[in-house]
Amino acid sequence: MFEKNKDKEPDILLTRTLDPFRPAKGSAKVVIGNGVKFKGEITEADDVQIDGQADVTIHTSNLVVGGTGDLKGNITSTNIDVWGNLEGEIKVEGTLTVQEQGTVSGSVEYEQIQVKLGGKIKGEIKSLDKIKKISDIKTKTLQEAASKSESN
Repeated sequence: MFEKNKDKEPDILLTRTLDPFRPAKGSAKVVIGNGVKFKGEITEADDVQIDGQADVTIHTSNLVVGGTGDLKGNITSTNIDVWGNLEGEIKVEGTLTVQEQGTVSGSVEYEQIQVKLGGKIKGEIKSLDKIKKISDIKTKTLQEAASKSESN
């Protein structure tokens, strides 16, 4: 009645979801802890958190530089949240947020930026917004006006 059937194989789907040593699919997170020094490259990580010292090349979706974090290098990310120090060539395809104690320096390109009171940003700072030339806008407006007058 309560006998186990030894011929049955465990449910693979159930085993994968309950395995504590296997992270959930799609979650690639890297954490460099306080007191850790790291030098190298981080790729294919969804989320990166730096609380130690790092001199790296990073391409990620979300980057957090913690209050004890000191990050230098070539950084490309969708969003960056800076509580510590960030220095280098930085490209943010989404939002760069510099918190109250945060410092960002170097060559910075961003789409959106938020600097909280006390946050510092210095260096070559430029927006990724594509700026249209006034002459191009005038030309387009004149062409539209000409086509309207021809149709009337």
